[in-house]
Amino acid sequence: MSILVVRHGQTEWSLSGQHTGSTDVPLTAAGEVQARGLAPVFADRSVSAVLVSPRQRARRTAELAGLSDVTIDDDLVEWDYGGYEGRTTAEISAELGREWSVWHDGVVPGQTPGETVHAVSARARAVLDRAQAAEGEGDVVLVAHGHFLRILLATWLGLSPTAGALFALEAGTWGELGREHGRPVLVRWSVPPLG
Repeated sequence: MSILVVRHGQTEWSLSGQHTGSTDVPLTAAGEVQARGLAPVFADRSVSAVLVSPRQRARRTAELAGLSDVTIDDDLVEWDYGGYEGRTTAEISAELGREWSVWHDGVVPGQTPGETVHAVSARARAVLDRAQAAEGEGDVVLVAHGHFLRILLATWLGLSPTAGALFALEAGTWGELGREHGRPVLVRWSVPPLG
């Protein structure tokens, strides 16, 4: 069986490139269309568990994709960007006077304390442990956020969490984590909706 990952559909902030950690923004109309387009991905699959971030953009994506019997998992929330919440990479880079990367430079405290990439990876490991325990006879679906899922993939593959920088994941897309000869592998990534 596999672990299927879904990044929520488009939001105004994902469209503008604003870092969206704790801010609970809704899907755009286009994001709702993306989420509905994900339904065929799960239609013919046996799903044993669905774990979803508590943020409304993830919950709505799961609902529109036809996923039911969901379990809200607080560990699936997006990276806590601290003082960089709501800001774009270009804005932060301009303020610092140099190119900034969340992957290598991290975040600063703000309204929330922020998180290191390794703290996000620890949450991802906990989610992966729960997902593997829930696999049973079907796939486990995780509905969450872009940076979190990229770190989760790196963690799955046994890479440094900063390797998540290499795995772009578009809003409203999905991926599949599996095993080959008993080893964790990436089966597919950033696949657009089918519908």
